[in-house]
Amino acid sequence: MPQSLTNATDRAYDILRSEYHPLDAIFAPKNIAVIGATEKEGSVGRTLLWNLIRNPFGGTVFPINPKRNSVLGIKAYPKISDLPESIDLAIIATPAHTVPGIIGECIDAGVKGAITLSAGFKETGEAGVELERQILQQLRRGSMRLIGPNCLGIMNPHTNVNATFASSMALPGKVGFISQSGALCTAILDWSFREHVGFSAFISIGSMLDVGWGDLIYYLGDDPNTESIVIYMEAIGDARSFLSAAREVALTKPIILIKSGRTAAAAKAAASHTGALMGSDAVLDAALRRCGVLRVDSISELFDMAEILAKQPRPKGKRLTILTNAGGPGVIATDALNTGGGELAQLSEDTKNNLKQLLPANGSYNNPIDLLGDAQPSRYASALEIAAKDSASDGLLVILTPQAMTDPTQTAQLLQNYAHLGKPVLASWMGDIAVETGSELLNKASIPTFPYPDTAARMFNYMWHYSYNLRSLYETPVLPDNADTDIPDRALVDKIINTAREAGRTLLTEAESKELLGAYGIPTVTTRIAIGVEEAVRVAEEIGYPVVLKLFSETITHKTDVGGVRLNLHTSDEVRTAYQAIESSVAEKVGANHFAGVTVQPMINLKNGYELILGSSIDPQFGPVLLFGCGGELVEVFQDRALGLPPLNTTLARRMMEQTRIYKALQGVRGKESVDLAALEQLIVRFSQLVVEQSWIKEIDINPLLAQANGDSLLALDARVVLQKSSSKETQLPKLAIRPYPNQYIYTWEMRNGTKVKIRPIRPEDEPLIIKFHHTISEESVYFRYFHLIKLSRRIAHERLTRLCFIDYDRQIALVADYKNPHTQQHEILAVGRLSKLNGKREAEFALIISDRHQCQGLGSELLQQLLQIGRDEHLKKISAEILAENTAMQHVCKKLGFHIERTEDPSVLTAEIQL
Repeated sequence: MPQSLTNATDRAYDILRSEYHPLDAIFAPKNIAVIGATEKEGSVGRTLLWNLIRNPFGGTVFPINPKRNSVLGIKAYPKISDLPESIDLAIIATPAHTVPGIIGECIDAGVKGAITLSAGFKETGEAGVELERQILQQLRRGSMRLIGPNCLGIMNPHTNVNATFASSMALPGKVGFISQSGALCTAILDWSFREHVGFSAFISIGSMLDVGWGDLIYYLGDDPNTESIVIYMEAIGDARSFLSAAREVALTKPIILIKSGRTAAAAKAAASHTGALMGSDAVLDAALRRCGVLRVDSISELFDMAEILAKQPRPKGKRLTILTNAGGPGVIATDALNTGGGELAQLSEDTKNNLKQLLPANGSYNNPIDLLGDAQPSRYASALEIAAKDSASDGLLVILTPQAMTDPTQTAQLLQNYAHLGKPVLASWMGDIAVETGSELLNKASIPTFPYPDTAARMFNYMWHYSYNLRSLYETPVLPDNADTDIPDRALVDKIINTAREAGRTLLTEAESKELLGAYGIPTVTTRIAIGVEEAVRVAEEIGYPVVLKLFSETITHKTDVGGVRLNLHTSDEVRTAYQAIESSVAEKVGANHFAGVTVQPMINLKNGYELILGSSIDPQFGPVLLFGCGGELVEVFQDRALGLPPLNTTLARRMMEQTRIYKALQGVRGKESVDLAALEQLIVRFSQLVVEQSWIKEIDINPLLAQANGDSLLALDARVVLQKSSSKETQLPKLAIRPYPNQYIYTWEMRNGTKVKIRPIRPEDEPLIIKFHHTISEESVYFRYFHLIKLSRRIAHERLTRLCFIDYDRQIALVADYKNPHTQQHEILAVGRLSKLNGKREAEFALIISDRHQCQGLGSELLQQLLQIGRDEHLKKISAEILAENTAMQHVCKKLGFHIERTEDPSVLTAEIQL
C-alpha cells in the first residue's frame, strides 16, 4: 500500500484561512469590552466607545466603568469578570499603572484578545519598563494576544470594527497598513480619504510588547481581503520573526516598507574594517533584500508601489523603453532611470525599422522613442504595440505632454487596450486639467499614471529591484561537488578559540586566525611565527625570498597603525633590519609589551590580482552580518561593499558580489581573465558557515583576500578575529536573524532491507533531486499525498518547488531520506517528511510521501518519529494531519506512534492528532 499522507496546509498552497486564528478575536470580534469607557468629552475612553457604537460590527459592546451604571446610554459593568458572556476583545484605555492588573483580570476571564491604548510604559523610563514586565508576566499565564501598549488601535473596514480613537473610519480596500506611529496613522487616514485609498486593515502596533511585525504579516498574508501590505517602521523588534514572516508572505503578496531614521549615525566597531563599514540602515537594507520586502523613501511611494504592484506584473529585468511626444521629458525620465540603476532597452533592428516606417522623418526611433509633438492617438498606440514586442524591453513608459495637436483623452482611450502586455506599462500624463480625464481612464484600466516622468521612472526602478530580490531568493543554488567531504575541522576551531578564551584574550593572533580559516577550507598564505631576529632570518630562507614581516601580537588589531608591516624583503640583512624596525616602532607607539615577535610570509605579487575584503561583524538588531567588497589599505575610503545576512548559499553569495563595483572587474576587464567566480562563491559560502557555527566570534576580517585569474586564484593574505568577552555567557551571544540549516537533525539510518540512508533536513540545492524523486511516485501515491491527482509537470515546476525546498527552518522542517547510489555515485531522495507550523498557534501539521520502490521499509515510521521529536524540540503542543480513509497504511503508522484518529464531516477524510 503506498505510504503517503497529506495535510490541509501543504495540500493548498494558495493562502487561505480555513480555521480560527487567535488574532481573529482582535480583527473580527463577536463582542468587545471597553475598559475605561467614559462620557468625559474629548477623552480616549469616550471616543473609542463612540467609534464602536457608530460603526456597528454585528456584535455587542460592553463598557467597563466601576463608577457608572451606564456610559453613552449603554449598561456598564464594574469589571470584566461581571460581564454576562465571554469576551473576544478587550480594549484598555486606563492609566498605565492599572494595566497589569487589568490584563490579569482579562486572562482570568478568558478574554481572547486585547488592545492597550494607554501610554506611559518603556518610553517613560525604568518605571514603564517594570510595568511592561508585569504585563508579560500576566500574559504568560494564558493564551490571550495583546496589541500595544501606546497605540492608536486597529480598524478592520471589512468587518466594520473601529477599535481606535481616530476621528473617522478607514475606507474598505485591499491594502493592509501597519504603523508604529499612531500620529502617522491619523495623518495617513486623513490623506487616504482625499486619495480614495481603501484598507483591508489599519493597524497601529505601538510598543509591540506581544503582537509584533511577524504576527501581523502572517495574519494579513492569510487574509483574503489583503492584496498588499504596507508598513511604517521605527524599530524592527524581533528581527527573526519579521524576516521569517516577510519571506514567506512576500512570495504571494507585496510588502512595501518605509523606515524612519535612515540617516541616523550608526555605532561603529573600532576593532575591524568590517565594523567600520557597517551601518544599521545598510544592514536593514540587506535584511529586506533577503526577505523580499521593498523599501521606499516616501509615504506617497509607499502607496504608489502598492497600487502599481497590484495592477501591473513585475518586470523580468531593468531595461525600460520610453515613448514620448517631447524630448525633454524623455531625457528627465532617462536620468531618473539611470540614477536608480535602471537601463534604457537596446531596441532591436526590427523594432527600429518598424518604428521608422511609422514615425515622421523628424521622429526618433531610438530609445527614448520620440513620437513628436503632433503625435495622434493612433501613433501612440501603434508605437506602443511595436515597442512592447521587443524582447530586449522589460517595461514601457508612455509620456504625454499636452500640446496643441495632442488629444490626451483619446490617446488614453486607445492605450487602455495595452494594459496587460505581460510586462509593466506605466504612463506619465503631464499637466493638470487638460490631462485629468485621460489619467483617470488609464488608472481605471490598470495603467498607473503619474504627473511627472521622473517619478514614473523611479517607480519602474523600484519594480525591477523588487523583482530581482524575489528572484534571487528562489534561484536554485549549486551544491559543490565536494559537499559530502568538505567538512570543517570544528575540533581544531574549538581548540583555538578555547585556548584564547582561557588566556583571557579576545583577539586571536594572525597565525591563529589563519589556522581557523584553514579549518573551514579557506586558503591562506603560509604564515610562520618567528621569535627573535635570527629565527626570522632562518624562516625567511626556508620560505624563500622575497618575504613579508608582520607584527606578531596578542593585543594589536591593526598592525599598519603601529608600523608593524614590512614588505618585499629580499635578503637576510633586510629581514634583520625590518625585524628591528617593527620592534622599535611598536615599543615607541604602544609599548614593548605589545611586541611578541613577527610572522614571516612569502611576498605575494598583487599586480595581476584584486584585493577583496570578506568579513563579519555584529549588528545590534540582526546579529552577525557579512560583508564583501573591495579590500586593501583603502577599504574604508572606497567603501565599495555589500552586506548580507548569514547563512548564504552560492546564489546569495553571487548576489552579494553583484552589488559591488569591483564585481565588474572580477569578471575580466582590459584583457584580464575573469577570476574563478564559482570558487569565490563557494569560499564566501564556507565563510558564512564559519560565522554561523562559531558564535564566539564577534568580528572577523579577511583583508586582503587576493583573487587572481591564474595560479592560486584565492588566497587570504591577512586575517583578524575578535572574540566575545570571556565573561559572556553562551546564552547571551548574539543570535542569527535567519535560522541556519539544522545540522543537529542529520543522522544515518538503516532500512529494513539493510540499505543505509542519511536522514537530513531539505535544502535549496535539493531541487534537482526532488524533481527526480517525483518521477518515482505513482499516481496512487500522488492521490494519497495531495487528495487529488497532480500532473508531473506541475509537481516539478520551479515556482512550486521553491515552496518545498527553499524553506524557512523557523516555520518548517522537511526531512529527506538521502541515498547515495554506490553504482552511479549519484544521490537520490527516497522519501520526504514535512512539519509545518500553523500561524499564530503552537501547533503543526505534518505530511509524508515515500518513493514507491522504497515503501514498506520503515521509512514512514522513522521520518514521522523524527518529526515528532522536532515538534517537542520546538515546544509545540499538538501535531496533526488529514488522511484519506482508504490510506490504511498511514493510519497504521500514525496509530503505532500514538496518534488519535477521528472521522471528520467528510467521510472520506480522517484526522490524526497527537498531544506533545
